Amino acid sequence: MSLYHETAALLSAPATHGGSLKSRVFGSKDLKSPPAQVYALALESCKWSPVLKEVIENAQLLQAERKLTPVLALLLVHDFLITKRGIALPATHGLRAAVERHKARLTSGLTRARLRRKCSTPEAFRSLVEAEAAFSASGGRPAHPRWVRVNTLKTTVDEQLETTFRGYEVVPTVQDVMAAPPAAAGNAKKMLCLDGNIPNLIAVPPGAEVTKSEAYQSGALILQDKASCFPAYLLDPQPEDGDVVDACAAPGNKTTHLASIMAERGLDPTKGGDKKPKIHAFEKDKNRAKTLERMVKTAGSDRITTIHQGQDFLKVDPRAAAYRRVGALLLDPSCSGSGIVGRDDMPELHLPEPPSSATNDSNKKGAQKDSKKRKRPETSADETKPLPVLIDDDGTTTALGSEGDLKTRIEALAAFQLALLLHAFTFPAARKITYSTCSTYAGENEHVVLRALASKAAKQRGWRILARERQVGGMREWPVRGDVDACEGGLEVAEGCEWGGGGEGEEEEEEEEGEVEEEGPYVRDGEGRIMRDGDGIPTIKATGKKAIEADEESVGDYEGDDDGPYVRDAEGRIIRDAMGMPTSKAGGTVDSQSEDDDDDDDWGGFED
Repeated sequence: MSLYHETAALLSAPATHGGSLKSRVFGSKDLKSPPAQVYALALESCKWSPVLKEVIENAQLLQAERKLTPVLALLLVHDFLITKRGIALPATHGLRAAVERHKARLTSGLTRARLRRKCSTPEAFRSLVEAEAAFSASGGRPAHPRWVRVNTLKTTVDEQLETTFRGYEVVPTVQDVMAAPPAAAGNAKKMLCLDGNIPNLIAVPPGAEVTKSEAYQSGALILQDKASCFPAYLLDPQPEDGDVVDACAAPGNKTTHLASIMAERGLDPTKGGDKKPKIHAFEKDKNRAKTLERMVKTAGSDRITTIHQGQDFLKVDPRAAAYRRVGALLLDPSCSGSGIVGRDDMPELHLPEPPSSATNDSNKKGAQKDSKKRKRPETSADETKPLPVLIDDDGTTTALGSEGDLKTRIEALAAFQLALLLHAFTFPAARKITYSTCSTYAGENEHVVLRALASKAAKQRGWRILARERQVGGMREWPVRGDVDACEGGLEVAEGCEWGGGGEGEEEEEEEEGEVEEEGPYVRDGEGRIMRDGDGIPTIKATGKKAIEADEESVGDYEGDDDGPYVRDAEGRIIRDAMGMPTSKAGGTVDSQSEDDDDDDDWGGFED
């Protein structure tokens, strides 16, 4: 019983409470029902409320059942007509009985509502409702597509096109997907677009019911906004980078994306081993860490992911033995969340009209008595307006009474974000770092990057922004870059940053990325890749010599064979340690000429 009453109370709360539906639900400490269940019921009921309002009014449910309020009736009828489980109350419960005794009128009313909307099947009807809800949530702007990442740890794009997306037409652009009419008619075409920037990412219409597919349930498909895919793809972890850190990992989309990319780069996640690159996923909130753990397991990346539950990344010792091979770090810290479209709004709720009732004598007498009392001062419209609310991406809500409040909050977030980035700089073997937010404020984006690059830690290690022309293919071609003015005129830094919104198809999130790297001592080609010989050994700029000389000292008593002096795996590939150094057949890892060389290797990019 508490589920429906608690959900009704949340939906009935005055607008002055502020905040999104999610922040209201998960920020409430008084709920007896599971927050996820309350949120799902509230959200789905809001989506269906235009239809259910019509059905309830035509069935005259509120006139017949005076104990039901409009919002309570909406929630109960939603579960009765829309969900498979029905009303989550005992069969003899009064509220359940109040709805179910009107079964015939309610079910026939739903059928009429579907036919009026020219939907030939319940599935088409549901798709139409989803599309209309998405359009409404976007404020009347064209809705965003639903982005689906194909988890290559479990499947391939080709396999999903033949199974989950069988019957979809592949179109060239996201605009084509969004321009397609809703699947209201049984013969309407379903369309998808294979993204041109992020490999294995698919755009489908907002009403596409991906979550009911077997692929989604098994972790083969993951719902992830395009902008959210930028950080892992830009980081482009290679086997020679060693271990990877995801500093603020929950709920796990970026963590599992990292694992998928690492597998594509030659790491088999089904095989363990101490020398295999792994992911260290940190989440200081223990409850969020449990969500992370479930997602990592479902996605099949648990064999290479170590989850540090309740561990604050800022308190980790970078020089500890466990992190000596960390060469790449992904930082996606808490931020203002200002770039998440629709984050500040409650979904629109259409309530059925309550039954009209005549005013009785007692009400009149009460009104006369009240009129003799001292009147309270009238409340102005400004006093009843809700305060602007800033909702961080982790759900933290801050009421903003002035521009000063906003500035103070952004400065506090930026200080934390900078501390995280500076801490990442101190990992001894680190070669590259991506920093991202879902904020639109330069104070959390370009300004943080500039302050980090100007820091003593950055100058000591030689950290710099990764030039656009050296970025991985899809990111190099992404058109929306950083703000030159926010970068204090620094065009190279601005070009090295990406904004997730404003490209082909407006994104669900505005997310800015930047990657910093070490220059390193090795000779590079025209695209910035380290040049290696047939054995994968780089050449030192200063001397023109190989970083490793395979002389008699390094190969010991090796007598020679067709495979060369280094140990190879079953497929003939040279086996290297975490720093990319080969192992001599005579025993032992070959040493480099300089102690500093181990820390300055760099990435070779990835071509789509």
